[in-house]
Amino acid sequence: MNKSLNFLQNLIKPFKLRSSKEGQNEEDLEKIAQQEQKLFPFETLVAATKDFHPTHKLGEGGFGPVFKGKLEDGREIAVKKLSHSSNQGKKEFMNEAKLLARVQHRNVVNLLGYCVHGVEKLLVYEYVSNESLDKLLFKSNRREELDWKRRYDIIVGIARGLLYLHEDSHNCIIHRDIKASNILLDDKWVPKIADFGMARLFPEDQTHVNTRVAGTNGYMAPEYVMHGHLSVKADVFSFGVLVLELISSQRNSSFNLQVDAQNLIDWAYKLYKKDRSLEIMDPTLASSAATDQVKMCIQIGLLCTQGDPQLRPVMRRVVVMLSKKHGTLEEPTRPGVPGSRYRRSRRPPGLSTTSGPSGDSESQTFESTSHRTNTTSATASTSSPALDPRGKRPMLS
Repeated sequence: MNKSLNFLQNLIKPFKLRSSKEGQNEEDLEKIAQQEQKLFPFETLVAATKDFHPTHKLGEGGFGPVFKGKLEDGREIAVKKLSHSSNQGKKEFMNEAKLLARVQHRNVVNLLGYCVHGVEKLLVYEYVSNESLDKLLFKSNRREELDWKRRYDIIVGIARGLLYLHEDSHNCIIHRDIKASNILLDDKWVPKIADFGMARLFPEDQTHVNTRVAGTNGYMAPEYVMHGHLSVKADVFSFGVLVLELISSQRNSSFNLQVDAQNLIDWAYKLYKKDRSLEIMDPTLASSAATDQVKMCIQIGLLCTQGDPQLRPVMRRVVVMLSKKHGTLEEPTRPGVPGSRYRRSRRPPGLSTTSGPSGDSESQTFESTSHRTNTTSATASTSSPALDPRGKRPMLS
């Protein structure tokens, strides 16, 4: 117990926070980590990663480098090492450590433990062998490995993972950065949601919260980009974009096909209204695709990216829809575009209420301008330097 207590004191000491609310978060993290007993000696991680050798480096995460390692018992791990100079990284480290301590689901990456050694602070995860979805989906020489069955199973797995985070975990968790590069695939192609550095716990008694914008260009919901208005429907929007990317193998954030559309979701919606939705499908899927299933998934993607967040389904509804046959779903309304206006649409006949405990309960009109200067600077429809056209997330101070 003394060892656990010392670990927690060392973990929290560099992150002294000022507000009483944040102080309570520290106490919560202490209790969770004490209960979980997920401590790794630094020497163990040094040996596992060959002293963090460059050849073991998997990439650069939101708060520092990620290394592959192998424990003495044969388990392969991924070790996130906190950058000493990243203030944003320190916040993400604490956030991810707290949120993932008690999260366990087949479609969410598994946090195995923590390590604090002097100034070194590390998070230890299960190693997921097939890398991130974006490396397969958007590279022409690898995307053929993703036939339709695999893509459909990935869609269903992500939906189930989000359902768990929103409704079935110990607290409602909004990820805030669902995108192809944050979906890892294991050796059986099971998708796992990763990178919880920007995730937020969501109060059960509220329909939404207003917060600083943080996310990735091309995946953020318009009400969140324009007004910092965050609810589970922001994750639903990102999921819808990802579904359409999985079907088309096109990035929404850098959509550049020579067609009359401003982005991928706009293109998909226009073709859907002309009953030509299958034209967005990646040609490499022609031999493996179940066309009715593809059409259904396109329709679900469009339902999830509707401009009015109240009309977007919650993830429980999405999981149910994915089990149905095409032709039983609602008609999607126009997709949301950051910077544009929308008025709450009349609910289509037969559409049941899907807002649930975490859906939006207030009618909102989003204009192309906003009084919140800290959020309008991050709109995806402008050329703000805070957004990278390749889809990198803005890191706001």
